[in-house]
Amino acid sequence: MRPARRLGSAAPAVLLTAVLAGCSGATGEEGGEPKLGPVEVNPATAALSFPMDAYTDSDAERSRMGQVQQTLVSRCMARYGFTYEGAKAAAPSGGGAAEDRHRYLFGLADPVYAAAHGYDKSAGEGAPTKPPAPQLSDSAHLVMYGEQRGASGAPVPDANTEEEAATVDSGLTAAGQKVPAGGCGREGYRKLYAPTKDSVDLLFAFGLASEAHERSRQDSRVVDVLKKWSTCMDKSGYGGIGTPYEVIEKLGLENDKGGPKAVTAAKADVACKREVNLVGIWGAVEKAYQERLVEEHAETLALYKKQREARFKLAASLGR
Repeated sequence: MRPARRLGSAAPAVLLTAVLAGCSGATGEEGGEPKLGPVEVNPATAALSFPMDAYTDSDAERSRMGQVQQTLVSRCMARYGFTYEGAKAAAPSGGGAAEDRHRYLFGLADPVYAAAHGYDKSAGEGAPTKPPAPQLSDSAHLVMYGEQRGASGAPVPDANTEEEAATVDSGLTAAGQKVPAGGCGREGYRKLYAPTKDSVDLLFAFGLASEAHERSRQDSRVVDVLKKWSTCMDKSGYGGIGTPYEVIEKLGLENDKGGPKAVTAAKADVACKREVNLVGIWGAVEKAYQERLVEEHAETLALYKKQREARFKLAASLGR
């Protein structure tokens, strides 16, 4: 039987503030399932906002930081007499449109995109091209990577931070100067992301977001909505699929993600997500777990945010 009222695109934009109350006896208790804030009805993924967003770079910001790192590497190489431009950083995709950073967090969720492209994430963007790596002479290779070309055996002397690098001897010289530990490639990275011994790991925020996602997948409210989505998919002719992440593999669509078969499946997938409000419920649960982790790691995240802001100031000082 189908529900009396389908939560489709015509549903009013209201907030279900207590719909999921009581789904778990442990909800809100220390170490148990957290209480939820407002649960939106079929929100667009572009409208989703999570606590960890404040600590993670957008595509444009990642591209900018890539350019900054490249500039730092080029300046290092210049100290040894080499002109090094590096590979040109690829421009962020999207053609200037607002970034939808959570577009596929819960699998495909856009009915318009599903009907037009199925599961083909690259539709309309063209084949990505990776620029060739610059050709380096043997001496330039030594300065860039901190080792002789073709060297093998003992690990190359390196350092986790630029502060530590000041005490590490690479054992190599070029143009009458010591080559930095790990070469200019590592120096550029350290100056941007790990200048001091208290530098927080670049992937720390990403790790917390990933942990929150994994916790949310075990939450009883997400388990419940996934069962409902799976039942809906079964009724649509796609049985045996437990989560949205399995659809492509289970249906054998790896080599034709945008073909007619994929489009038909994608339309059913998104329709079922909307019928059970998967994005609204899962998004609220994931947000609650992120909030808990932000509170637990408040001190480290404050330092991480301060260091992230310092990277943007460095970028501005370099004209980036």
